[in-house]
Amino acid sequence: MTRTLAHIWQHIQESFSVETNLNQKFDPGTAILAATPKIGENEIDLAAITNLLENSSSFLDVLCLPLAKVLEPNLCYISLGINFCKRYTEINQKSPDIEECILIISQVAYLESIRDILSLYPLINWDANIDNVEKFYNKLQYIQNIELDEITNQDILLYFHESRLADIFNKILLVRLVSPNVSNFLASLLTKRIAANTHRYIIYALTEIGEEIQALITNTDKNWENEKQIIQQIDEYLYTQIQPQTLTTFLDQSYAWKDIYIPIKAQKLDQSSQIVDLEAWVKGVILNPQKLDQVMLIEGDSGSGKSIFCLMFADWVRQHLYPLWTPVLINLKDIHHLGESLEDILAVELQESLIADDDNWLNNKNTRFLFIFDGLDELSFRLEKFLNQVSIFQEKCNQNMEIGHRTLITTRTKSLQYIADIPHNLERAKILELDKTLQDKWVQKWINLPENKGQKIDIQEYLSGLKCPNAVNQVVSEPLYLHLLSLMYRDDTLVFNKLEQSNQKTVKVIIWQEFMNWLISKQNSGLENQDNDQQEHQNYESDLNNLITETAFAIIQSGGCSASISMIASRFDPQPINMWETLQKFYFIPVRKNSNEVECFHKSFSEFLFAEKLVKFIKNWSKLETETEIQEMNWQIYDLLGFGKINPEIVDYIMGLLIQDENLDWINLFNVLNNFYSDWCHGKFIDTAAETLAQIKLKQLHQHSNNTKIQNLGQRQIDIYAGLNVMILLLEIQRYAQEHDVLKEYIIFYPSGETQGDNLTSDLLKIINYCNCLQADSFNSIVGEFFSSAHLRATYLFQANLSGIDLSQADLSRAELSRTYLPHSNLSHAYLIAAKMVQAELHHANLSGANMICTDLRGADLSNANLQDADLSRVDLSGANLKGANLSGAYMMGANFGDEVFGYARWDKKTNWDDVEDLEEAKNLPPLLRKQLNLD
Repeated sequence: MTRTLAHIWQHIQESFSVETNLNQKFDPGTAILAATPKIGENEIDLAAITNLLENSSSFLDVLCLPLAKVLEPNLCYISLGINFCKRYTEINQKSPDIEECILIISQVAYLESIRDILSLYPLINWDANIDNVEKFYNKLQYIQNIELDEITNQDILLYFHESRLADIFNKILLVRLVSPNVSNFLASLLTKRIAANTHRYIIYALTEIGEEIQALITNTDKNWENEKQIIQQIDEYLYTQIQPQTLTTFLDQSYAWKDIYIPIKAQKLDQSSQIVDLEAWVKGVILNPQKLDQVMLIEGDSGSGKSIFCLMFADWVRQHLYPLWTPVLINLKDIHHLGESLEDILAVELQESLIADDDNWLNNKNTRFLFIFDGLDELSFRLEKFLNQVSIFQEKCNQNMEIGHRTLITTRTKSLQYIADIPHNLERAKILELDKTLQDKWVQKWINLPENKGQKIDIQEYLSGLKCPNAVNQVVSEPLYLHLLSLMYRDDTLVFNKLEQSNQKTVKVIIWQEFMNWLISKQNSGLENQDNDQQEHQNYESDLNNLITETAFAIIQSGGCSASISMIASRFDPQPINMWETLQKFYFIPVRKNSNEVECFHKSFSEFLFAEKLVKFIKNWSKLETETEIQEMNWQIYDLLGFGKINPEIVDYIMGLLIQDENLDWINLFNVLNNFYSDWCHGKFIDTAAETLAQIKLKQLHQHSNNTKIQNLGQRQIDIYAGLNVMILLLEIQRYAQEHDVLKEYIIFYPSGETQGDNLTSDLLKIINYCNCLQADSFNSIVGEFFSSAHLRATYLFQANLSGIDLSQADLSRAELSRTYLPHSNLSHAYLIAAKMVQAELHHANLSGANMICTDLRGADLSNANLQDADLSRVDLSGANLKGANLSGAYMMGANFGDEVFGYARWDKKTNWDDVEDLEEAKNLPPLLRKQLNLD
């Protein structure tokens, strides 16, 4: 049986012995507003109800009044509905039937939701189109013809926002909201949000009205009290976990992130390479139903603002999209459970804070989550597996609207470079550096902070001055360094002559050194009035420095995110007094989920301190002469470097610190490290019956670290990390030496060993295969970024996987690279003279400007490769796949395009032959290609 809302309203009027007053001028809404109780009032006067029924056709008539009155904060529409139902029961000695109950509850719940949502925007004049009320009232009469049946009733009560009733309510409300200062898009978004928010008040009403009315609702096993608890738990999560994040302060400053945050720009990593406002881009993807299958991935350098964006955007969603979308912010460094699916991981991570005992939390139609995963690069297990889990989860959400959630991931730049199979459904963007306009905008916000009034705040004048080097102006394009410099400039602790002598390699090092001095000076301020002699003062500073450095060292060796107090304490004998209190003064804070561990306020600071400690040892290594000293160095290498990979940021700090030492013996340093590397390549430190250095280090790490990645290490992994990290140091030392005439003759590093005569060297291939035992890393992901300009002449790399490795300007002449896997690799300006690359995988590789004279590329896959301006003279391209390749400007004198074994090279209409030189002199050029290029 179906009944229209008009018939139901009429029946309610009859139940109260009321008829519509046709003789009096109709004043829609006034009677409803008069009947609506104030918050805290429990009963409604029967006369008010009678007046309401005589002068209204629905509760929504109140929207004909100025919305400023409707939105008054002390009104409680849901209380109106609850009391209305109770009065009905008292008068009629029975509860209203299901259709009457739905009419009453749905409309007052919708009104309560309107008041909730629109009140969040006090600066908007919702009555700018008040003259349009008559049109709105006419539209409002459409609801009288809505029919309710059993299925419609159930949809309204269970999933109001998806019901036909909600759709009609929203369309009518849209007419009321759209005005010159409220766009159709905003009004439409608000109505959807209002509809989603209505559910909470329907549930609230059902739990308050009583069991008699609840019993009328059949064909559902819903427990309304449980539904109410779910809503309350989400509210609690947002209030305790999301909202406070933006109020977090930086260091011990009185201002919060929300006080200095500015929107940042990003570049889409697709064919368009469009520059976008990052926040606007993310909003666009979330609100576009056509992109429900897409995982948003934001990449950015360290200190670019990824984490701050996450917490700010999560709170923006809380304020402006909830409950249409519910933000969930997860720091991936805190995840130590790897389930079989993302659902398993979420169930463990959110058990206490969000989902409790609700096994159906992901399938609840009334809740759509936006999962924000911050710090993919900080995961303690394989990135590839987690990324695939998120990808599969998002595809499920696209296929099943009941779980229509969204996912967003942040990660450091290049962290995906060595993942073989990147999911196809990633919508990617990279955070850009702050341009001058954004820098000025941030500085202006910072200057206007109350605590900066009367302070030294003219940092913009310094940055634009003649004495400020380009390196400093370049580094302040990163938010972290702009913030640090502003603080130290204000407090007048910067040593300007150091900054003025900085260059691109040393500027970040100097800033962190000055920051360290700033921190210690803040602690020293409490000792100024104490009677301490100079030596005691120096000892105090030295102890502080040592404690901070060892803490950072423990954090990096525990996976880079946090370290146990026991591991830090193990670095001292005896343990420092008041260690815990001192660490907190230097912004090493307790981990939220584990009070027995500490983390640094910013990962870059702990990376710098780790590099600083390592450099102290490296400088000592440069002075070694005796065998005993060498033996001690071997252990120090395993102790310092046998834990995991040193990332590019740490390497940059190391080189910046070494460059500062004008007296460093680079040649001796290179020689002792090169000798260690040679011994390591031949297994000297692992192939022994005695206790190995790797074994000693392994026991040390396992004793104090609970990090999953560290616990999964074995002797081989420790050995690999120690050797590969030394390889990285050698590659960087050689790169530095090549810029200095005095050094480049004496410092030449051969990763695969130096060749003898016409023989090939295979040490590097053995190392690559040895690295297959690694779990979370690979040879490529550890050292791949450092191989540019490497000496790999005559290296045997048959069938090696070198995907993603930076081999730009590397010397691979005469190398055996047949069947080598090199897709997407950077080989620009590499030397590949007479290299053998038969059937090599080179699709999408960058070979621009490469010297490939006499290179054997028979059967190689060069599809979509960039060969612009490459020297391909006398190259053998028989059977090579050149479809989509860019050969513009290539030199092809004597190139061979075919033989009897591999056949002709293949190409298509996307192959770019523009300005190819001497192609007419090529051998065995296919007749069709000769005709296509008019070479006959």
